[in-house]
Amino acid sequence: MATGRTHRPATRSRGIPEATVARLPLYLRALTALSERSVPTVSSEELAAAAGVNSAKLRKDFSYLGSYGTRGVGYDVEYLVYQISRELGLTQDWPVVIVGIGNLGAALANYGGFSARGFRVAALIDADPAMAGKPVAGMSVQHTDDLEKIIEENGVSIGVIATPAGAAQQVSERLIAAGVTSILNFAPTVLSVPDGVDVRKVDLSIELQILAFHEQRKAGEEAAAAAAGGSSVGGAAPAAAVVPPAGRAAAEARKGNPEGDHPAVMPA
Repeated sequence: MATGRTHRPATRSRGIPEATVARLPLYLRALTALSERSVPTVSSEELAAAAGVNSAKLRKDFSYLGSYGTRGVGYDVEYLVYQISRELGLTQDWPVVIVGIGNLGAALANYGGFSARGFRVAALIDADPAMAGKPVAGMSVQHTDDLEKIIEENGVSIGVIATPAGAAQQVSERLIAAGVTSILNFAPTVLSVPDGVDVRKVDLSIELQILAFHEQRKAGEEAAAAAAGGSSVGGAAPAAAVVPPAGRAAAEARKGNPEGDHPAVMPA
């Protein structure tokens, strides 16, 4: 079986936009669920709803793959699964190393979805000498002293960083020097990498902050609606204090943004 070192996906050379690439896994997840239920075909509207996008965007995305479906029938589910898997490079073996086997790293190591989607965890690596040799997810943790050797022996091109923030940059530099060209970063820090290295950052705290913003806005809108309802019934204007700061902030954001887009949220 080919490894990640011998082949690179063709998405960029074929001019597929990055936004489309980011949606392909969503389509694949929805299609895989349909395939598991033995559904033979699916319409663009049904698949778009399952993936959480609009059907026009889905049809545009699929046009980049050369897949247009059949009028009155829809898309062949199995063929689309294969087509998207091939485009994403999931029809081959991608060996991955996870560096940092704390609570998060151990959870990632135990995640069964990697192998089901074409990724093989080749090694678990940690800087703590006490972790060396310990079994995690059926594998023995190896020390960072052997990082370069592990990457070379397994032909690894994708590294997962789950270390504390202070160690992440140094780990990324060692991974890149050893030949890793793609990094999935779970550490709460921004990595500086050279051209030609792709980094995807997963920051759970930022995602929670964004959700907190939306919860705050919804609470403010509900309070404002309740106040407006009270004034229409009783005839008296509500006191300004009825609307909490969250509601006033949301209202001001809407005034300055008539399109209704959410303002950017900067992490603390």
